[in-house]
Amino acid sequence: MSQPVAAGLRLALDALTRPFDPSQFSFTTTDELEPFFGVLGQERAVEALQFGVAMPRPGYNVYVMGEPGTGRFSFVRRYLKAEGKRLETPADWLYINNFDEPREPKALRLEPGTAGQLIADINQLIDNLLATFPAVFEHPSFQQKKSAIDRAFNQRYDKALDVIEKLALEKEIALYRDSTNIAFTPMKDGKSMDEAEFAQLPEVERERYHDDISALEVRLNEELASLPQWKRESSNQLRQLNEETINQSLQPLIAPLAEKYAGNPGIEDYLRAVQGNLLRTVIEQLVDENRPEAQNRQLLEEQYSPSLIVGHGTNGGAPVVFEPHPTFDNLFGRIEYNTDQGALYTSYRQLRPGALHRANGGFLMLEAEKLLSEPFVWDALKRALQSRKLKMESPLAELGRLATVTLTPEVIPLNVKVIIIGSRQLYYTLQDLDPDFQEMFRVLVDFDEDIPLAEDSLEQFAQLLKTRTSEEDMAPLTAAAVARLATYSARLAEHQGRLSARIGDLFQLVSEADFIRQLAKDEVTDVGHIERALKAKETRTGRVSARILEDILAGVILIDTEGAAIGKCNGLTVLEVGDSAFGMPARISATVYPGGSGIVDIEREVNLGQPIHSKGVMILTGYLGSRYAQEFPLEISASIALEQSYGYVDGDSASLGECCALISALSRTPLKQCFAITGSINQFGEVQAVGGVNEKIEGFFRLCEARGLSGEQGVIIPFANVSTLMLDERVLEAVRSNRFHVYAVRHVDEALSLLVGEAVGIADDKGRFTPGSVNARVVERLREIAEIELEEDEKPEAGKLDPAAEGSS
Repeated sequence: MSQPVAAGLRLALDALTRPFDPSQFSFTTTDELEPFFGVLGQERAVEALQFGVAMPRPGYNVYVMGEPGTGRFSFVRRYLKAEGKRLETPADWLYINNFDEPREPKALRLEPGTAGQLIADINQLIDNLLATFPAVFEHPSFQQKKSAIDRAFNQRYDKALDVIEKLALEKEIALYRDSTNIAFTPMKDGKSMDEAEFAQLPEVERERYHDDISALEVRLNEELASLPQWKRESSNQLRQLNEETINQSLQPLIAPLAEKYAGNPGIEDYLRAVQGNLLRTVIEQLVDENRPEAQNRQLLEEQYSPSLIVGHGTNGGAPVVFEPHPTFDNLFGRIEYNTDQGALYTSYRQLRPGALHRANGGFLMLEAEKLLSEPFVWDALKRALQSRKLKMESPLAELGRLATVTLTPEVIPLNVKVIIIGSRQLYYTLQDLDPDFQEMFRVLVDFDEDIPLAEDSLEQFAQLLKTRTSEEDMAPLTAAAVARLATYSARLAEHQGRLSARIGDLFQLVSEADFIRQLAKDEVTDVGHIERALKAKETRTGRVSARILEDILAGVILIDTEGAAIGKCNGLTVLEVGDSAFGMPARISATVYPGGSGIVDIEREVNLGQPIHSKGVMILTGYLGSRYAQEFPLEISASIALEQSYGYVDGDSASLGECCALISALSRTPLKQCFAITGSINQFGEVQAVGGVNEKIEGFFRLCEARGLSGEQGVIIPFANVSTLMLDERVLEAVRSNRFHVYAVRHVDEALSLLVGEAVGIADDKGRFTPGSVNARVVERLREIAEIELEEDEKPEAGKLDPAAEGSS
């Protein structure tokens, strides 16, 4: 190819990178800048988040998607906290004992900031109860009234016995009574007789005594027939006295609370229920003077002290809760259990809130991958958001696996906006597989991976660095360091007009540079520290790339960087190992021979070629047929391979090199091995952009540099990739001194011209190429192969008999 044409495809030095100069900045160090708390260049995402947060209707929950490290999490959290401060503080919630059905605790709603005070008031009530009971039953007035009731009962009892005793004395019979029994004994001369004396009496007299005693017993039973009624009346009077005494004692204790919480019907009902239940509790538990006070306190607290579910400050605003481990219990709360002699038991005091309780009335942030990996959680979250009710339960109860008595707490109204942060792939998967997802997460906040370079982008970029270094207590950055970081960011973005949104990678580099600055005892982080940090990272992650380069230099991996060969060219690949990516050349080879097998992709045949790579080879077949085989059928057998590649191959960036190698094999034209080539083609031979072009160029450059730059070596890339070039300074220096070159092509013919060193031929109006050109030789070779195949088809099959002859034999 002529030098002027080659020069026309060669890229100028200023096209190979987008330099950022310290003079572009109006500061010396970042200490002079104001902090920046926004998100850089994500206007679409910011507007979507603002809409999703402001939209009050149900179903407008938010899904934030984008790649990790783009600052999406920190920005969303910061924005929600700022918005939450402007919103109304939600109510406090307590669970209280349901005295009618203890297995169904009641939920109690309070004004924000008042739950703690109610708990303190109830605890003070318990202190007052312990101070009041049982002391109130020892008061003289209570003892007098109790004695009067006992005395009245005893008087009625004694009166009945006095009647019987008089009758007995008239018949010379004595009445004896103790605490449990009443007995009659015969008398003589005013004295009771013992059994021996009674036995000496005449039989008639003994019979008389027996008859009289029997009559007295009957009369005694008649007189004492009302005794159970007297006891009931006495017990009722005593119970009424106890209740009056307890109520009179409770009234001054509960009245201040009833007056204080008069505006809350729930608390008023609860205080009335407490007062009613205390009548039984005091009698059953607090009358016993021998029971320790600590035990009494525990009993009272277990029955009456409310269980705090969520409490807020009075002016705290709407809560913003991030749950890093969204298990079922951590989200919806749990019911805890105690053991008593091997049996499990629980109460309303053992209800523990979850993240949804704490976020109720505000915002809940969750990570999609973690959320969906937990059993039961996703369906339960959907139920809660759809019903707008927060139910505390055990997921095992629904499966019938919970073999113990449990609680059914009253549900709490749920008003929360859920923000899920996840990947794009997961978002689209949920859209496809879950019909409820789109209805509940109607707002998509899409964080872009790249940031367009607008007028204020660099200034905000520097302010963002200032903010991060200040927050992390790192030294300020010089303008030169910021310029180098901007270059690094554009390299990450693979675009001269964009910065990478992967802010996490940038901050990691700043942290490493600051560590190097500390070791050097410098005051500020300069460009030298950035460069050393980059070099150190390259060294740490460069073992694999260095070993491959050693193998190429030793001839273990066959790559030529000089001379020419038929059917061979140097392709470019990108290898990813851990968090590092590097480019390495790989030989592409093609062979052609007569036959009808078509173009065989060896990688696909051995199941190493992934779908996109196989698609590139099939497109190559389409291009070859439409370009060269318009006047005869395309009847060839060819095979293409990426030599010494033993792993999976994906992507179509080798299709341009494969096309050139195949044309070289067809035309028997040698290709220069001083070039490496990358690019994708369509069926019309147009060269399309590929990824990882910077790493690919630098990978081939390292090999050429190691062998010695000849001044002829270079890389051929798609013209569409020119805007993505952000090459290393070593490559730029070699280009600057004309020892290495980068060429950009738009069509296969341009790439082929560079590789063969001559014009490849242009088709005229009839589709015929310049005689003797490479393209013309391709047509001639394909025609020859087609004619060979035609001749083979016309020959009779060997050994086949004439049907007439066969029939006559």
